[in-house]
Amino acid sequence: MTASPATVSDQALGFGLGLRTVHYDEILNGHPRVDWFEAVTENYLVPGGKPLRMLERIRERYPVVLHGVSMSIGGTDPLDMDYLRQHKALTQRIEPAWVSDHLCWTGVAGRNLHDLMPLPYTAEAVRHVADRVARVQDFLGRRILLENVSSYMTYASSEMDEWEFLAAIATEADCEILLDINNIYVSAFNHGFDAVTYLERIPANRVRQFHLAGHDHCGDVIIDTHDAPVIREVWDLYAAAVRRFGPVATMIERDANIPPLGELVAELDEARNISAAHLLRAAA
Repeated sequence: MTASPATVSDQALGFGLGLRTVHYDEILNGHPRVDWFEAVTENYLVPGGKPLRMLERIRERYPVVLHGVSMSIGGTDPLDMDYLRQHKALTQRIEPAWVSDHLCWTGVAGRNLHDLMPLPYTAEAVRHVADRVARVQDFLGRRILLENVSSYMTYASSEMDEWEFLAAIATEADCEILLDINNIYVSAFNHGFDAVTYLERIPANRVRQFHLAGHDHCGDVIIDTHDAPVIREVWDLYAAAVRRFGPVATMIERDANIPPLGELVAELDEARNISAAHLLRAAA
């Protein structure tokens, strides 16, 4: 890298966007009103080439966080040490503010399902995941954030609610939480629980980042698609999250039907406005 990376304290990280290739040039040639970017870890693991070069250039100007999709922290296969070594090399090169992945499993017997599969909410699963998180954190030399996933099925063996499961793992493993507000909304609709109760039962000192995204409402089920703007009900849930957790770093994800960068920045401004209004109200 030819310049010192952009740095800012975690508390002031502010409002970010998912980094997408179609926006590289506009980010580098302009100065979009974005505080930071979240890069998908797996897109930059090759130690060279254009993707990594573009990430390094953006990292010179903006704080970056890394967000993975294939750690399979809840899986039963052994941890993939080749993947973790590549991950560690990337974190040392990019110096992200933090790294995250999903509370799920993504494969079995060496086969990657390329999906984020939910776990049974049991005490045994808490111990299993917490042990794997601890080993990953020891290897990477840093805490990780775990994200709640959208789900479309439940396990008969579950012994607790999803929010209890997430909180228990974060506490036992001493990791942090990436709270996906859209995923809470989606799963609350699909499984019939109260989304605000979910927020109220998550330990505030563990939450370091929020995700916001759009979805596809199919009538009797909602699918988490990240291909549409955030809907009003998810904005309302985000407002409740700001009241509960305070000024947590917030970003918008768009993985398909990606609009011009200006449209995403305008949507991000909605998050800024909601956060500012509710923080001001709380202070008053």
